[in-house]
Amino acid sequence: MGGVNWAPVGPDDLPDGLVVADERGRVVVFNRAAERITGRSAHRAIGVELERALPLEDLDGRRWWRLTDPYGGLAVRTGQPERNLLLDGREVLVCARYVRAAPRGPVRQVVVTLRGTEARRRTERSHAELIATVAHELRSPLTSVKGFTATLLAKWERFNDGQKRVMLETVDADADRVVRLIAELLDISRIDAGRLEIRRQRIDLPAAVHRHVAGKVAAGIPAERFDIKVAGPPAEQWGDPDKIDQVLANLLENAVRHGEGTVTIEVGPAKELVEVPGIPPRVVEGTAVTVSDQGAGIPEEAMPRVFTRFWRGSRRGGTGLGLYIVKGIVEAHGGVIRISRADGGGARFRFVLPAGVPDFML
Repeated sequence: MGGVNWAPVGPDDLPDGLVVADERGRVVVFNRAAERITGRSAHRAIGVELERALPLEDLDGRRWWRLTDPYGGLAVRTGQPERNLLLDGREVLVCARYVRAAPRGPVRQVVVTLRGTEARRRTERSHAELIATVAHELRSPLTSVKGFTATLLAKWERFNDGQKRVMLETVDADADRVVRLIAELLDISRIDAGRLEIRRQRIDLPAAVHRHVAGKVAAGIPAERFDIKVAGPPAEQWGDPDKIDQVLANLLENAVRHGEGTVTIEVGPAKELVEVPGIPPRVVEGTAVTVSDQGAGIPEEAMPRVFTRFWRGSRRGGTGLGLYIVKGIVEAHGGVIRISRADGGGARFRFVLPAGVPDFML
């Protein structure tokens, strides 16, 4: 039987810095990532005492190896958790593991992993931006809710029923905005953690599209602005109805609000090749939904950023999280979503959901 020949993976193939010291405390492994992160060459580190090869200090300026004493410390200690340390005045993330000859025996090796702080700083900036965005988006509806409720409580008798109704309708609408924002935040956290729960049921995508368009028409958008095209026999489609509704609602809202002319929604069978760097290509076969509008569309150079957090293009308002969530929902279903330029010049979003009976039904 044939098989795949895998090349052995060595220390230099690892993305993190790896430094290994032997039982005498001398460095025997110093990989390329360690060279990059520390700015030190392997040939000068190999054979050198660990404390000299990696003169780490904690944030209070104390020598870290003397503080932790891996070779002479407590025999029950198995290592040190990841923490921020200083190396030549630069912050690095360091984690150490002690390999012992026996559970309480002497240390045979100290294995140190190193990571730069750039990725963590990017994450911190992203979290800070998310907090700032949420605070900004919450401020407006909550200010409105507080203002109207305080006014009604203080001056209830001064307003007639019509005025009271307008104020309460405004409070209700702003409360809905807060609820939607909280739901977006929960979706973001679950997508980032890979824990977005999908409750699969049999779904009818053409019917869902018709229902969403009917809702837009009922809200006052002219019916002639929509063109629904359903091609081929419907596939046996499974998915989370609520999550798919989120996807359709977001794509239709973007097309209506930011596009021009006719919004065309196409539903039909599809087969999509998915190519992701570092992962073998796969084919998603199922049902495709395409939402296209007319107008200026999205510039080509901006298209790779459309599904990232906080992307708003040239538009103001909104959290910029909607399309990030849409992509997360589609991919949680095992599907794929693309953006391109529509024939009419506008934006064209196309997502494919895999068809067939889900694994838990087999």
